[in-house]
Amino acid sequence: MSKDPRDERTRSSVLVGSEGRHILIDSGPDLRQQMLREKVRHLDAVLLTHEHMDHIAGMDDLRSFSFAHEPPQPISIYGDPPTLTAVRRVFAYAFSGSKYPGIPQFDLHTIGREPFQVEGLNVIPLEVMHHHMPVLGFRIGGLTYITDAKSIAPAEKEKIRGSEVLVVNALRKKAHISHFNLEEALALIEELAPDRAYLTHISHLMGLHASVILPPNVHLAFDGLKVQL
Repeated sequence: MSKDPRDERTRSSVLVGSEGRHILIDSGPDLRQQMLREKVRHLDAVLLTHEHMDHIAGMDDLRSFSFAHEPPQPISIYGDPPTLTAVRRVFAYAFSGSKYPGIPQFDLHTIGREPFQVEGLNVIPLEVMHHHMPVLGFRIGGLTYITDAKSIAPAEKEKIRGSEVLVVNALRKKAHISHFNLEEALALIEELAPDRAYLTHISHLMGLHASVILPPNVHLAFDGLKVQL
């Protein structure tokens, strides 16, 4: 109910734009609202961090980007095997043998832990732990995006070093079993020393945006935030 628009926190996602290409990371329940708000008219691919519903539940609304083309074009979806298995289960109607008009069209691409190419962009996957569940983060050039992390192995941290911008989850101030809290996220940022860092996947328990005191190079992300690299 805050009047500060920075406190309007829909589910976490990010749209990466580079030379006319648009790569979406995660497709949560608020996807339609977010895409309309940002006036996104074109989408090249979607990278999925993991299978939890706050990160995949909006995938049905991706159909709009398929049917923006004539003939319709499937949306390229990249995820690891457990995530794509969940996509096939949750959106089984999109993969059935009898396809009725208007269903989402997905072109699934299985990724592991090795770098891969999406629309000419080099993507480095990072494995982080969401309690006992492996979750992917992604590094694209100078940007590293991590959500739903509670711990990161030393080898994976090395893939992050040198990032110009680090986006990382910070759920709240109090400790949590499967997410970084504010103190843990700030410790990671201090260790990896990016030029700038943004905290995302923020719950209402963090408090109001204006009340959170952070180091000069660290900021709370907010809906509609645009970051230039």
